[in-house]
Amino acid sequence: MTELIRGLYNIKPTHKSGVVTIGNFDGVHLGHKSLIENVKMRSKALLAPATVITFEPQPLEYFNHEKGVARLTRWREKFYALADTGIDNVLVLRFNRKLADLRAEAFIKRILVDDLAIEHIIVGDDFRFGKKREGDFHFLQQAGERYGFTVENMPSVNIEGERVSSTRIRQALAAGNHELAERLLGRPYSMMGRVVHGDKLGRQLGFPTANIYLHRPVTPVQGIYVVRMHGIEKRWIARRSKCWYTS
Repeated sequence: MTELIRGLYNIKPTHKSGVVTIGNFDGVHLGHKSLIENVKMRSKALLAPATVITFEPQPLEYFNHEKGVARLTRWREKFYALADTGIDNVLVLRFNRKLADLRAEAFIKRILVDDLAIEHIIVGDDFRFGKKREGDFHFLQQAGERYGFTVENMPSVNIEGERVSSTRIRQALAAGNHELAERLLGRPYSMMGRVVHGDKLGRQLGFPTANIYLHRPVTPVQGIYVVRMHGIEKRWIARRSKCWYTS
């Protein structure tokens, strides 16, 4: 069972001396899953815990809070998707001004070395961290030599000649290309939300809809869809659903 660690102050001795990876993991797509599988394999070889470090809100949301960012997964959805990978721990850090201003060297020393005492870290080929994104793979390698941990670079996963990324999935969904989004995610795209009252215009036209409040300021999809939904009954139900959001 995946353990959720809310903040550095909840780190226990059993969470330390392990293998970690860091990122936003929005959507938990095939690229993320490949990275996490590599983390799990390395952790088994070292007999050490495997940990994903992620952030809430996501850095892009923090720096673009006025414009808003279309999230593929809200926090609960992301955690469930990460837990489905079988990772041991998910450490979520609150992304605020203090963390945004933390220099790359300080991030490594305070979080990776002092708090987690990591043995090995695996990151994607586009990984950047620290204030003004000053840290990268080579920065981590140099720090690993000083502090005694090893660093591994994970190449991108490509589908149809292009890199799998959260941005590409958002673009596919915005264009209505759900087939491509499913191939990049490795599963049909889904969203969690609560049914709320709308203007009830659909039922007057003979097409009642379910208005879903999605708990995010901007959604990657807009419009009216025929969807499969569950959570009310034990089986999937086909419904027309209207994506409803606030701006």
